This record gives sequence, structure tokens and C-alpha cells, in this order.
Amino acid sequence: MSIQSVDVLYTAVATAENGRDGRVSSDDGQLDVVVNPPKEMGGSGAGTNPEQLFAAGYSACFQGALGVVARKEKADISGSTVTAKVGIGKTPEGGFGLKVELVGSIPNVDADRAKDLLEKAHQVCPYSNATRGNIEVTLTVA
Repeated sequence: MSIQSVDVLYTAVATAENGRDGRVSSDDGQLDVVVNPPKEMGGSGAGTNPEQLFAAGYSACFQGALGVVARKEKADISGSTVTAKVGIGKTPEGGFGLKVELVGSIPNVDADRAKDLLEKAHQVCPYSNATRGNIEVTLTVA
């Protein structure tokens, strides 16, 4: 697989302090959050965590890609939602890895059309393009 060439239009900048048990902030001040490991991983669960932040970014980006596809396909996606479920766990090699399920609810189209729109959005979404071939991503129609 070759590295994708990108003509950058915007660069997000965030800085973490103390890793998974600290704080993350953006250079423009729009994001400033406490991060803590979830209770399931031995943490306090008092703050957000990198997986929640990734799920938020992926779901928003994928919803945008769905909109691009819907306009092209002339599909009505009003009232639609995309939920990203990001799991983290141990890999057989001893490290940690991610697994994602994207759940799309598109009330104004039938299930087959919804699945087709999700698959096409998966080809357009920058997060999907970045993760393709690296982690398991499952598309589900709600």
C-alpha cells in the first residue's frame, strides 16, 4: 500500500501532558480536556480518554463523508446519525490495538440503500482512509 498524497488545507494541533492520565489541549484553545484511563483499564474514569476522542472525531468525519456521498447520490439523509464505537485491547503480539464499529442510522432510506451509502462514505472519509488496512472497521446499519 502506498502512502496517500494530501494537499493540506488545515492542520489541527493538540498537545498532551502526562499521556493517558493528564490533559490534552489544542493550540487554539477550543479543546482543553482532562484525560484519564477508563475504569475498565484500571483508571479513574474521571475524564475523557483517547478512545472517546477518536470516536468523536471519526463519527463526525464519517457523518460529513456520508453527506458528501448523499448529495452525489441524491439520497435523503436528514435525521441521520453515525455512532463510532472504538474498542481498545491487547494484540496477540503483546501491544495494544483498536477496533471500530460505525453504526449509521439513516431513517429516510431502506436498509440496503443505507448499507450502500455507508460503504461509499467509508471510501471517502479521511479517518476511514487513514485506518484502512490497519485496524478492523465494521459498518452497521441501525
